[in-house]
Amino acid sequence: MLPAGAAVARVNRRNSRHGSTTELAKAMKGKPKKLGREKDLTRRFVAGELDEDLIDPVQRFTTRSKYHQQTKTLRTALMRAEEQADLSDLHTLPIGQVVQVYSLYCDVEHEGQTWLCVVRKTLAQVLKGDIVVGDEVRFRDLGTVNESGRPEGVIEQVLPRRTVLTRADSFKQLEAHPIVANAEQMLIVASLREPDVKWGLVDRMIVAAQAGKLEPIVCLNKIDLARDSASGQGGAAANQLEEDQQWLFAQEALRHYSSLGIRTLQTSVPRGVGLEELREVLRGRTTVLAGHSGVGKSSLIRALEPTLDIRIGAISGYTGKGRHTTTSARRYALSFGGYVIDTPGVKLFGLWGLSEQNLLEYFPDVSGGSAPPWRQASYQRILQSLATGQAAGE
Repeated sequence: MLPAGAAVARVNRRNSRHGSTTELAKAMKGKPKKLGREKDLTRRFVAGELDEDLIDPVQRFTTRSKYHQQTKTLRTALMRAEEQADLSDLHTLPIGQVVQVYSLYCDVEHEGQTWLCVVRKTLAQVLKGDIVVGDEVRFRDLGTVNESGRPEGVIEQVLPRRTVLTRADSFKQLEAHPIVANAEQMLIVASLREPDVKWGLVDRMIVAAQAGKLEPIVCLNKIDLARDSASGQGGAAANQLEEDQQWLFAQEALRHYSSLGIRTLQTSVPRGVGLEELREVLRGRTTVLAGHSGVGKSSLIRALEPTLDIRIGAISGYTGKGRHTTTSARRYALSFGGYVIDTPGVKLFGLWGLSEQNLLEYFPDVSGGSAPPWRQASYQRILQSLATGQAAGE
């Protein structure tokens, strides 16, 4: 049994709690009850049981919801087109070329006009990989336009690719990860100085181009820097000697490439050297630009096409993120004929389809015993990278 004092205390605590509960109930009495959440509002609205005037007509529309609404609108159009699809007319649909790929859409150009397209869901399920810049596609005009007045469409078919370039990160993958399709040639730009040319990287890009069935073209840019130093404007005698040796080695390398049937150019934007030859190389063809940042790819293109700035490009107007948006391939038209495709987010191209067994086919000078030491070293680095799955940069 509890002591008398403890029992009294226990009774007092019970009465105190009961009193608090009673007082709270009295305080709440007379207040309106909070209405429960309507659980079947949609059903009642569809059934006509609700007055539309009682529903808030104001749509809360933020920047984020605006993008979501645009996405939803195009997806709705795609769903309707999916329901009404009749692919019996597939062969009559227009053929366009993909000039830019976004996360959900593609820009498809046809006869000078650009459509904002989505890929038909049933097509996406059977595609082996993603649609990439340069793909030729059959598309259906939806008869609608987006908020910018651009026509919208649905990609119904991707035509077979004639050439393809892949990312270096697909090196040891079971499937290729293409980034550019149907280009004809690759312009591999290297600078003699600032930054110094890396011949091993040039060799790798040559192999990547040839493996993708593109014609490689090696362009040595900024040759005015070497000639300035050779004429006595470059500092100490030791530095001049090193730079002169660098220039002589570059000339030897270009001669060796020429002996392998690889076209070479030498250019200088400040002095206008080689620009007309470059223009003829690009005219009427689709060319992928390749090379490290700082070698002068943008400067070369602007020298030929002053209104074109491939460092940012028209994509910035679509996403509003400027320079940081150009991390995927994009195709640009040249006024004198032809296109250039810039791949600023890709430092190295993959060597899809190559193995330790067939690499020698891309080094005929090594197999023929005429390769200089630097070419033999390039072959060994790439061979090792194929064996280990790590990209060989230099």
